[in-house]
Amino acid sequence: MLAFATIVIGLAYFFSWYLETGYSIVVIAVMFSMVTALISFYASDKIALGLAGAKAISQQGNPYVYRLVENLAITAGMPIPKIFIIADDGLNAFATGRDPQHASIALTTGIITQLQNEELEGVIAHELSHIKNFDTRLMTVAIICVGIVTMLADMAVRNMFWGGGRRREGNSSGGILIIIGIVLGLLAPLFAKLLQLAVSRQREYLADASGALLTRYPEGLASALEKISHSQPLKHINQATAHLYISEPAGNPLSAQQGKKNRFGMASGHWFSTHPPIAERIKRLRTLT
Repeated sequence: MLAFATIVIGLAYFFSWYLETGYSIVVIAVMFSMVTALISFYASDKIALGLAGAKAISQQGNPYVYRLVENLAITAGMPIPKIFIIADDGLNAFATGRDPQHASIALTTGIITQLQNEELEGVIAHELSHIKNFDTRLMTVAIICVGIVTMLADMAVRNMFWGGGRRREGNSSGGILIIIGIVLGLLAPLFAKLLQLAVSRQREYLADASGALLTRYPEGLASALEKISHSQPLKHINQATAHLYISEPAGNPLSAQQGKKNRFGMASGHWFSTHPPIAERIKRLRTLT
C-alpha cells in the first residue's frame, strides 16, 4: 500500500509541476477514484459473482456443501458466508466480499463432484482463510490503486501532448522532461500492476498455510491442488476476476509447474502471474505434514 501511495504521489507531483496545472490533476483523479472506489468496495462481490455466473444455494438445496462450509466456518470462528455454485466442469473456487460479515464463496460443480471430502474441505478452508485474513478486501483495494495509477498516468501523458506545460519554454531540458514524463506514464501502470500481482501471489501462500492450519490436514489441500492443476480451464473467464480464484481459471501452465527459471531464480513469466506455481504451493504444504 505504501508503494502504491508513493507511485501516485510521485506521478501527481511530477506532472502537476511539469504541466503547470497546480493540483487540478490530483483533484480530478481523487474525486473520480473516490466514486469508483466506493462502488468497487461495496459492490465488488456482486460484480465478481455475476461475472462468474454463480448461483446461490441454500442448506436444503445442497446440504453436503453447506455442511462443509458451516463446520469449517464455525471452527474458524467466523460467520458462515453465502455459498454459490458455478455450473462448470473445471475445478476452481473463489472467495469475495469486503469483510467476514459480507462475504461469499463460490465453488464450481466440477470441484464439488471430483474432489474427495478431505480435498474439498482443504479448498473451502483456503477460501475461508482469504475471508478471515481480509485478503478479499486487500485485493479490492489493490485493484482500485492500480486503476488510480493508470488513470493518472493516462491523463498526464495526454496533457503532455495536448496541454503544453513547461515543454513550451523552448529550452534544452524540455525534450528530456517529455521523455521522462512518457517513460513515467508508461511504466507506472506496469509497475503498479506488478505490485498487485505480487500481493496476490503472496496472499495465496498465506491462505494455503491458514487453510492447512484450519483443517489440520495439509495433504487434503495439496492433493486438491494436484487435481486442480490438471483440470480443464473454466468456460467463462474474466481476467478482471482471475486473481480471486484458487488457481488461474484459464489453466495457465505457469500455475501448474515451476517452469524454466531465469538467472534471478524465478520462473519465466512469474512476475506477470496472478498465482504462484501450484508445484511450489504443494511443496510448501507438504513440508507442514
